[in-house]
Amino acid sequence: MQITVLNGSPKGEISVTLQYVRYLQKAFPEHQFKIFHIAQSIRQLEKEPSLFEEVIAAVAAADGVLWAFPLYIFLVHADYKRFIELIRERGAAAAFRHKYAAALSTSIHFYDHTAHNYIQAVCDDLEMKYTGYFAAEMDDLLKEELRKQFHCFAAGFFHDIAVQAPTARRYQPLPPAMPAYLPGPSQAGPRVALRGHRVVIVADAAGSDTNLGKMLAKFESCFSEPVERLQLDTLKINGGCLGCIRCGYDNVCVYGDSDDVRQAYQKLEAADIVVYAGTIVDRYFSSRWKLFIDRRFEKTHQPLFTGKQFAYIISGPLSQLPNLTEILHSTAEYDRANLAGVVTDEAGSGAEIDALLADLAERLVRLADQQYVPPATFRGVAATVIFRDAIWGRLRFVFQGDHRYFKRHGFYDFPQQQWGQRFFNGFMTVLFRIPPVRRVIQRETKQQMIAHFQKVLKP
Repeated sequence: MQITVLNGSPKGEISVTLQYVRYLQKAFPEHQFKIFHIAQSIRQLEKEPSLFEEVIAAVAAADGVLWAFPLYIFLVHADYKRFIELIRERGAAAAFRHKYAAALSTSIHFYDHTAHNYIQAVCDDLEMKYTGYFAAEMDDLLKEELRKQFHCFAAGFFHDIAVQAPTARRYQPLPPAMPAYLPGPSQAGPRVALRGHRVVIVADAAGSDTNLGKMLAKFESCFSEPVERLQLDTLKINGGCLGCIRCGYDNVCVYGDSDDVRQAYQKLEAADIVVYAGTIVDRYFSSRWKLFIDRRFEKTHQPLFTGKQFAYIISGPLSQLPNLTEILHSTAEYDRANLAGVVTDEAGSGAEIDALLADLAERLVRLADQQYVPPATFRGVAATVIFRDAIWGRLRFVFQGDHRYFKRHGFYDFPQQQWGQRFFNGFMTVLFRIPPVRRVIQRETKQQMIAHFQKVLKP
């Protein structure tokens, strides 16, 4: 079989992900693997149509396509996403239609499921026959049992191609365009006073005639004072995250101050209220947005917006994109911020959208006054635990900036260090083995579960 591999790592040949592909070449010599370093060569693919056509021709000639990528901030690398955009922009989708597809990722399992959901949705949009994914921890290939599982995954992919197995579509097509948003007249009543809070908006290309541009203008008009807006289409960004990990030691990116990204993030860190505004492109924001988001990795695995109010203004069918909704909420939770609201242009009439934007402006300032941040759900708790364990363990010497931050902010809250609880558990475990004592404990358990709340509830 001919398998076309689309490598999503900016490191090309020296990427961890590609080592898994090399293993497949070794394990399945009867198949031919044609590898393209998509993320690493995206600028050439954009500038030289012949190189892009070479990739598309290989896809068209392939029996199967393997999307192979490392995780970059909840998704794939910005340059990999840019390639996915190019497929549509250059009318190349037909080459992917009815091709069997599988996905391979490498990461430390931080939201790898959202990246795979995205790739599966892209495959569905391209009418590919998606067969499944293998989400590897970076070093899984070194473990015999997981090599067996990886071998089984690949063999299953080849089997599905050989027998032309049926596949089911998971994600339904999105609407081709959103209805035009027609804002109402300027707000007649009092506008929202900032009360000393600093608001910074980061926006994708938002011309005054676009839904996003009109929503932003209406939102900004809700405040009694000017707010700052950073436009990604004019922000100087020299390139995406290189995966070089030079930032790991002291959180200084290799790009330094050669472009505007560091200064932009410094403004966001100094703000009290942060609003991200973007138009949905395929199943996420634009690759330009992703380029900016990937560059936040200068702060590696540290929360950026602790204690801030966060919001999104979006043009596009967000209600039909549960995976993107998951990413929006999870980003805020890991950053230890409060997601105060999300407004989209699918909300209804212009008057309804206007009301939602006005309410969002008021709520952001009110919650900033109160410094409100709710407790994290599984999204934020699990993310913190994954990074805590990784930085305490084998990643510490590389990410020393994270280690210092985690120590300073009490991230290393291992249960082994809770000595009082450990003593209590040991003592009670012994008592619990005594039948009469065990019966008393079991009889009183429900009452004891609420007993300690009485010190808060008593008059």
